[in-house]
Amino acid sequence: MTKGAPEHDYDDSELNVRSPKRAAAGVPGVVHGLRDVLDQAGVRRGTKTLLALNQQRGFDCPGCAWPEPDKPHLAEFCENGAKAVAEEATLRRIGTEFFATHPISDLTTKTDYWLGQQGRLTTPVFRDTDGDHYRPISWDDAFSVIADEVASLDRPDQAAFYTSGRTSNEAAFLYQLFARKLGTNNLPDCSNMCHESSGAALNEAIGIGKGSVTLTDITDHTDLIVVVGQNPGTNHPRMLSALEEAKRRGARIVAINPLPETGLRTFKNPQKVRGVIGKGTPLADLFLQIRVGGDLALFQAVNRLLIDADERTGDVLDHEFIDAHTSGLDDAMAAWRDLDPAAVAAATGLNSRQIGAFVDEVIAANSIVVCWAMGLTQHKNSVPTIREVMNFLLLRGNIGRPGAGACPVRGHSNVQGDRTMGIWEKMPESFLDALATEFDFTPPREPGLDTVDTIRAMLDGKIRLFMAVGGNFAAATPDSDRTAEALRAVPLTVHVSTKLNRSHVVPGRRSLILPCLGRTEIDVQAAGKQFVTVEDSMSMVHASRGNLPPAAPELRSEVAIICGLARRVLGPDDTTPWEQFNADYTTIRERISRVVPGFEDFERRVATPGGFVLPHPPRDERRFATIDGKARFTANELDVVTVPPGRLILQTIRSHDQFNTTIYGLDDRYRGVFNGRRVVFVSHHDLDELGIADGASVDLVSEWKDGERRAPAFRVVAFPTARGCAAAYYPETNPLVPLDHTADISNTPASKSVVIRLEPVAG
Repeated sequence: MTKGAPEHDYDDSELNVRSPKRAAAGVPGVVHGLRDVLDQAGVRRGTKTLLALNQQRGFDCPGCAWPEPDKPHLAEFCENGAKAVAEEATLRRIGTEFFATHPISDLTTKTDYWLGQQGRLTTPVFRDTDGDHYRPISWDDAFSVIADEVASLDRPDQAAFYTSGRTSNEAAFLYQLFARKLGTNNLPDCSNMCHESSGAALNEAIGIGKGSVTLTDITDHTDLIVVVGQNPGTNHPRMLSALEEAKRRGARIVAINPLPETGLRTFKNPQKVRGVIGKGTPLADLFLQIRVGGDLALFQAVNRLLIDADERTGDVLDHEFIDAHTSGLDDAMAAWRDLDPAAVAAATGLNSRQIGAFVDEVIAANSIVVCWAMGLTQHKNSVPTIREVMNFLLLRGNIGRPGAGACPVRGHSNVQGDRTMGIWEKMPESFLDALATEFDFTPPREPGLDTVDTIRAMLDGKIRLFMAVGGNFAAATPDSDRTAEALRAVPLTVHVSTKLNRSHVVPGRRSLILPCLGRTEIDVQAAGKQFVTVEDSMSMVHASRGNLPPAAPELRSEVAIICGLARRVLGPDDTTPWEQFNADYTTIRERISRVVPGFEDFERRVATPGGFVLPHPPRDERRFATIDGKARFTANELDVVTVPPGRLILQTIRSHDQFNTTIYGLDDRYRGVFNGRRVVFVSHHDLDELGIADGASVDLVSEWKDGERRAPAFRVVAFPTARGCAAAYYPETNPLVPLDHTADISNTPASKSVVIRLEPVAG
């Protein structure tokens, strides 16, 4: 048994439900974060690591992508950031004896929490055809297994190369180069499952798929912050400090969400006296408890009310900006005038007084920032919804001036940087042209497969090699049973990982696990100590340097793994200097500077404390790279989710004790859930109508045109959710999300709007 790891899996019979918390963070947040670090890493090691977290000469948090301030606090981390460090800096180890003791058939029965708690992977392991154990393998032999599989492919598109947001800019750039040198654009990534809808909508509206604000826009300039479809208290906790700064400066905050979230109610900043012994800072001035999927209707209604108000007074809209910099307003206005108030009420669950209060906040604000996350991006109508948010910003000129703009908050460190570096199945021709010139080859031009289409291709037998650098593909993706079936059908799966996860126990017919360095660890190559770079949610690029010795001698960096594999697969005739890249990462950044716009003079600029910000034409100069050179209003058809009687709309959510698919613990303190995860939150009004008692045991059954899907044995928790809606944690509820239930245009899984019924369990 791995030292310090749980010997037994958790028992849901110990689940305990209490009243939700009324304030986020504070002393309890510090205690819980430090406890995890000290328990897993020890006092000296843990303290050393935390003091380097998010510091200018330290390493970037392996958790969320919220930016660091210009002058980081000595403790520039949150509770969940500390837990992320604990997971990586842990003293627990998985050696070869672990896999000898635990067959895959046994590991498959374990929970995601148990798997993650076993510790760091230390050596490459291989599972051969029909074997039930992973066995040690050398790096050279592992690369040969992959090279032999590549050689057996009928065409390059039988391979798919997945990437997690944790991957550095340097590793991501080399990974996409390797895939394209091989001859495929099959580069699915975690962006396909989170902010792909944002990128699609933003590209159409303003010509760039990134947010348009900086951290100081929020902390120093904006009058109104709209936080919609986002729970920063759990998913981006350091954002609460920025909201507190804005609030104390006089900004107003509107929260729009189906669940009341503790972090947007009151924030107790543990770095301030008032957060330790005081009452904390109330954040949201207005809370709109919207029905799941009702955001499109809400912003359409608000936009209609804004144009009505402008017709009365003439000073609500920014006519100068609209005339000079936008197009398409007439069509958008026609759609708003046709809006049916009854449809808006049905979609949102809000009355005219509540929507009017929001409009009053908007009219009173000279500058507005809208922040959003998965609550907007994972619906069938996500792209139209975000286009409507952009309409909202454009009406009052809230693009390209201080304190105003769009803020899609990315959920994983460097997920945005991966895309910038070319991790996308349909990179623009300009990028491919630059790559071709720099490396003297012809990149493939046919668009590749995204995440959902990769799973479909696996099921159809069209993928023979699936490789993932980071992430937990099996747990992160929808329709868990079909995804597992898809992975098991692949002749060879390869996972580059720091820790054991669900993907390793649903292997292909043959499977490799290649252990890598983490962000916290020192990376020494032939040229000496190396650093990598990342890009945060607000387009800031900065360096990341680990400060801990590697967890095991056999670990290799992601860069080293990609370079070694590329040389073995592509052969000695390939002219790319993979050995040079491996030895000295400055040589990678030199190539990036010549291929990726905005990275000119990369090495010098990233040495500047805090790094540098990438250009953003709409933000910097109100220049829009759209089809007509202007910011574009769009007309969006209102699509209301129809829910049959006796059914609810389920949204998947995170517990406070997890980050993405990584389960840190079994408590969700803010929502009052302890010692378990299989809970479903439902309004007591809905429970009364359904005749189901608080605390009852139910199966969750999703209903789709191809049949039903079931997630068994959930405890019902009466919770103040929006009427007609339910919420439950993922990945436990991913089996309920049909593979074909995706957002229009972006093909993102619509995990936030799944029609379910609650089926009581007898006894």
